[in-house]
Amino acid sequence: MRNVTFPSEWSRHAATWLAWPYDTVSFPDRVAAVEREYVRIIGTLAQSETVKLVVRPFQRKEIIEKLAAGGVAMQNVELYDADYADVWVRDWGPTYVSINGKPGFVKWTYNAYGNRFPELLKDDAVIDQLPGFEKLARLDAGFVMEGGAIDTNGDGVIVTTEETLLNINRNAGMSREHIEDRFKDLLGAEKIIWLKKGLLNDHTDGHVDEVARFVAQDTILYAWTEKGPNHELMAENLEILKTSTDSNGKQFKLIPLPLPTVNYDWDELAPASYCNFYPANNLVLVPQFGDPNDAVAKEIIGKAFPGRTVLGVDSTDLLYGGGGLHCITQQEPDFSQK
Repeated sequence: MRNVTFPSEWSRHAATWLAWPYDTVSFPDRVAAVEREYVRIIGTLAQSETVKLVVRPFQRKEIIEKLAAGGVAMQNVELYDADYADVWVRDWGPTYVSINGKPGFVKWTYNAYGNRFPELLKDDAVIDQLPGFEKLARLDAGFVMEGGAIDTNGDGVIVTTEETLLNINRNAGMSREHIEDRFKDLLGAEKIIWLKKGLLNDHTDGHVDEVARFVAQDTILYAWTEKGPNHELMAENLEILKTSTDSNGKQFKLIPLPLPTVNYDWDELAPASYCNFYPANNLVLVPQFGDPNDAVAKEIIGKAFPGRTVLGVDSTDLLYGGGGLHCITQQEPDFSQK
């Protein structure tokens, strides 16, 4: 019987993983704008922790020049060559865990969001191209999932959505009970909170990192809006959260996080959410959309992480690729910290 623990995201990091953006399919006419935000993100993170950046080999020199020109502390940036399709490291990358007291990770099967984007399927193999992972304990999940589909309080509780994990395009015929058993085995989960759905028009089929996030063992920030097409979806999730408890049967403190209203150029509501924030060692990156709720979200998230600098990051261009700050990052825990 192995002992597995899944650290909280706000625990001390050894590094943050990202992959350099280049895909003009994901970011039509927006690659340059997304690159500029990456330089800013990497430069800020590099002041807090090591940044491990996946790049295509022939772009390495160009990327180094862009980072250096942006004043990035390059001594804290490590580049890793790989053949990859897109930037969603949260989803195709490793989920770090401690296995019998040793650093390890879970390798999920990545099928590009239910085979919706065949051109992204090769990202399932990126981990096998990166040095260092062969030295870690590895658990192959044996079923389809993305890292953005789960969140943990670091104390045995996982929150997810039925829309993603019970979707026929992931693991047809796999029951909720079987998934829970796998989470217990792979992540050391003691309790799983099943929300219903994510945001409207989310092509990930409702990832939980857009609608509910732990910020402490006993506290959840949840996406909320009083009106519009997402209201009923979020209200249904809220009712579930109100009756959810931790491993000891204690109810969680719930804090609403207002949803911004962002429309794509073709006048479709975009799945924009401040829940897609990313806590680093000394700071928190918070999505910004030019919405009146931007400042409100920064204040709420800042209070949830006292002592950390709150940095707003323009995420509008990232949103056109279908994701946000949390989607492009993956924390590597500092396993030396007890």
